[in-house]
Amino acid sequence: MSELHIPTMAEMAAAGNEPDILFWVGCAGSFDERAQKITRDICKILQHTGISYAVLGTEESCTGDPAKRAGNEFLFQMQAMTNIQVLNGYNIKKIVTGCPHCFNTIKNEYAGLGGNYEVIHHTQLIQQLIDEGKLKAEGGESFKGKKITYHDPCYLGRANGVYEAPRKALEILDTELVEMKRCKTNGLCCGAGGAQMFKEPEKGNKDINVERVEEAIGTDAKVIAAGCPFCMTMLRDGVKHFEKEQEIQVLDIAEITARANGL
Repeated sequence: MSELHIPTMAEMAAAGNEPDILFWVGCAGSFDERAQKITRDICKILQHTGISYAVLGTEESCTGDPAKRAGNEFLFQMQAMTNIQVLNGYNIKKIVTGCPHCFNTIKNEYAGLGGNYEVIHHTQLIQQLIDEGKLKAEGGESFKGKKITYHDPCYLGRANGVYEAPRKALEILDTELVEMKRCKTNGLCCGAGGAQMFKEPEKGNKDINVERVEEAIGTDAKVIAAGCPFCMTMLRDGVKHFEKEQEIQVLDIAEITARANGL
C-alpha cells in the first residue's frame, strides 16, 4: 500500500487533521492476496474522487464477526469493544468497508456496545460518487455490451437490503447485466457466510459455491461481479471447479469501477 501513500488515523491525528471517512480494510482486505487488489482499487477510487480518508493500519483488528457467527459471543464482545475504543478515540463518524461482514457487524452490532457510526459499503460509496458525477466510467477499459452477472452477498443484500447500489455501478458501464435465477431477496449464499469460510462443508450432494457458479455459467456471463472478499474466494473456487478460469472472470465492483475509470 506504500506506493499509494495512504495515511493512517495516527498520522492524521498527529498532524491535527480528521478525515471525512475511515476506510475499514478488514481481515481479508489486509491479508488475503486476492482481496488486497480490491483494497488497492477502493483506495484508488477514494483518491481519484478527492475524498479525505485514512485507515487504522496496525490499530485495526478483526470486527469479531467470525467469532460471533461461530457462537463465541465472549470473544466477539472483546474484539468489538477494543475496536470501539480505538474508533471513538479518533472521533470517527463515518466508515466505508470493503466487506459486507464488517459492514453488517459495525453497522448493526456495535451500536449496542457503544459504537455509533454511519457505515456504508464500498458499492454504496461508488453509487454516491456516480450520482454526484465524480465517477463517469471514462478513460479506461470498456465494458460496453459485456455480459455481467452480479452475485448478491448475503450480509449486503438480504441482511441489509442493499441491492441497487452495486447494480447501478454496473449499469453506468452499459454492460448487459444478466440476473441469475436466484438473486436479490431470493439470492443464494456462496457458502462462506456464518463462519462457514473457516471449516469444511457438511456432507451433501454438492458444495454451495459449485451450485452458485453453475447458475452464473447458465447466464452465459463472461464476468461474475462480487462485492465481498468471502464471495470472491468461493466464486473463484467454483469457476476453477468447472475449469472455466480462461472464460469467466470474477471481479469485485470496485475493480470493475477502477478499470472503467482508468485507475
